[in-house]
Amino acid sequence: KQWYQRRVAITAGIDKIENVGKLKQLEYLNLALNNVTKVENLEKCECLRKLDLTVNFIAELTSIESLKGNEFLQEMYMTGNPCAKFENYREYVIATLPQIQRLDGIDVTNTERLEAIQSLKSIRESILFQQEDYFIQQQKTKEGKGGRWYTDIGAETDSTSSTKPISELSPEELKQRNDEFWKTPVENTPETRKAIHKKLEEDKAAI
Repeated sequence: KQWYQRRVAITAGIDKIENVGKLKQLEYLNLALNNVTKVENLEKCECLRKLDLTVNFIAELTSIESLKGNEFLQEMYMTGNPCAKFENYREYVIATLPQIQRLDGIDVTNTERLEAIQSLKSIRESILFQQEDYFIQQQKTKEGKGGRWYTDIGAETDSTSSTKPISELSPEELKQRNDEFWKTPVENTPETRKAIHKKLEEDKAAI
């Protein structure tokens, strides 16, 4: 039955697009607010018309080239991804995917598409450079603080309560652990989001 689903929304903190190839009749895929870093594995979704990737972690903008064969894809959202901040992001997308009629809620005009297509070669070179620069900066960030990930939420704490299972914590210790977790400043990365999701699940299980 799942092969005939026309609309699918996934908000489970996934970090990879997969297992959707059998959804031949899928028209709308909503993957907003996940940890996706790359556009992939959608080639077999032949009827896909709308793709929502809002607020993920896609920096490899050239991965949208995998959507060239999705001829019915008309609407796409990528706001809130690192790649959406790249110079000429919009021009690259609408030139690479001429079937797109609406990007991030804004209609694509014939004039802007034509101009983007005419400059696609140089725009793509610029996008490749920006991608590489982004990945380099991310690696430097991860290797900061003596090689530790900036996103190791609560990885180091002096509190003895951090080593105890939640079930063994007193109310005061539980409050202290929660305060330490939520007050720790972190970068917005897939690792951060996973840690927060895990923390919320732990809190839910403790209730």
